Amino acid sequence: MGTWPADYQEQLSGTNCILCAEGRPEESGARIRFYASATADGYLHSHGVQRGYCVVIWRGRHVVEPTDLSDAEAAAFWLDMIRVSRAMQEVYRPLKMNYQLLGNRVAHLHWILAPRFLDDVAPGDPLPGSGYHAFPEDEVRRDVAALGEALVQMHE
Repeated sequence: MGTWPADYQEQLSGTNCILCAEGRPEESGARIRFYASATADGYLHSHGVQRGYCVVIWRGRHVVEPTDLSDAEAAAFWLDMIRVSRAMQEVYRPLKMNYQLLGNRVAHLHWILAPRFLDDVAPGDPLPGSGYHAFPEDEVRRDVAALGEALVQMHE
């Protein structure tokens, strides 16, 4: 049985939030940014159980729950997530999109978006939270460029 991260209480309070501390980098660990707005950043992961695993991170003040947002902030964040999802659907052409708003490992508001495919690693079930592997860097960077281009096309 798992346990909460040792510093989870500090994460909740914002005193030890890794997402607040990192600022708004172009790349962070296994993530590459392809979307940025006034309120959110969208990052494609270079590691996962299957291609296309993405996170949309709230970039205002430290917030853990969507209910901590004002109505205007919540609407803006929701639209960010929808924009990123539309780009992902354009690039990956998935059978289905999954949207997860958990925060059980990192206590900062973020959506996980994952395209699901006919030849999926877990058809009909949530994607596994472990067993990640690295994707070829050139493939990931092509996907980042394609996602960015899809977002530009949507705004023209």
